Amino acid sequence: MFTGIVEETGEVLAVDDQDGGRRLRISTTFEGLEDGQSISVSGACLTVEEFVDGEWFAVFLADETVAKTYLGTVGVGDELNLERAMPADGRFDGHVVQGHVDTTAEVLDIEQVGEGSASEASGTSSSERSEYDGDWFYTFSVPASQDQYIVPKGSITIDGISLTVADLDDDEFTVAIIPETYRLTTLSEKAVGDPVHLEVDVIAKYVESLVDEEAVENVVGK
Repeated sequence: MFTGIVEETGEVLAVDDQDGGRRLRISTTFEGLEDGQSISVSGACLTVEEFVDGEWFAVFLADETVAKTYLGTVGVGDELNLERAMPADGRFDGHVVQGHVDTTAEVLDIEQVGEGSASEASGTSSSERSEYDGDWFYTFSVPASQDQYIVPKGSITIDGISLTVADLDDDEFTVAIIPETYRLTTLSEKAVGDPVHLEVDVIAKYVESLVDEEAVENVVGK
């Protein structure tokens, strides 16, 4: 289990496409790694196959992972959000994140407000947004398959980042990004039209399952 608190970003150092999936080698400063350890890679829970402590680790993406995520399109030089699994005695600072990507969404709008004069970032390249000088609001599409799980002020995971839904429309939602999140994650590199990984709040899924079971029992009981 993860918390959605990204520890660092890692650069893709090598990509090996092969039958049945692809293998990524990713840079890291993590030490004390172990074979079989779980790491959230931009929200996808992947297993460490090889590593050099404090330098890099390698993971394999099965066909299902390639199909469900955008990791099948990343290349050498791309940055990814990294978080190690939460230890049993660790602090729980985000929300329950499984590392199971539900779907991908699209960045629809990026707006900067706050310090200095407010500015629209929709047509601004990521290189021109390298310095933080205000709050950021990112708007994403709402995939039809997940719209029932996204609620105002509810938790959502975007590229492995624990965030809160600030606003929700029929087919889009907005999150507010604080300076630390902007600085530490790959959101600062995103542009309008880019894909992101979504993992909805698993508690909402459990509630839906319980409600559905209760409805069935009521019908059967009658």
